Amino acid sequence: MATVELLFSALPEHVRTARLVAAAVARRAGVDEAVLDEVRLAVGEACTRAVGLHLTYGVTSPVRVVLIEDEKKFSIEVGDDAPRASAGLVPGARGESADGGAPLPLAVPEETGAEADDEMGLAVISGLVDDVEVTSDESGGLIRMTWPTTPASVLP
Repeated sequence: MATVELLFSALPEHVRTARLVAAAVARRAGVDEAVLDEVRLAVGEACTRAVGLHLTYGVTSPVRVVLIEDEKKFSIEVGDDAPRASAGLVPGARGESADGGAPLPLAVPEETGAEADDEMGLAVISGLVDDVEVTSDESGGLIRMTWPTTPASVLP
């Protein structure tokens, strides 16, 4: 299992770099060429969301992006350290509470503008990625996105 880890300061200008790295590693891992735009967009949304949460909550730690190449799948994890009392999920996303219990609720009753943007970003990600998992707790959140890979063809 090959892993690439990227840490970057929570600044919007670093999101583009994360997108480029994710696309390059996904291509090398064997993700279908037709899906690479979705990988780029999903990583961009997830990183933009993490940067926004860090800025909103005044978190100074870096945003984490982990790219994991397994035998038949490629996963990207985008983590933030923004504390949240309750977490949200989007339709089609799988999620668990921090203790591994029941799925988390869909929405928080009174959303601020930042929370509405957060939910919109999650909705976009769930529309781009078939296999997405969102978790969060008081110490931060994690978005795990997974795509199938195709084995490298061997020429005769």
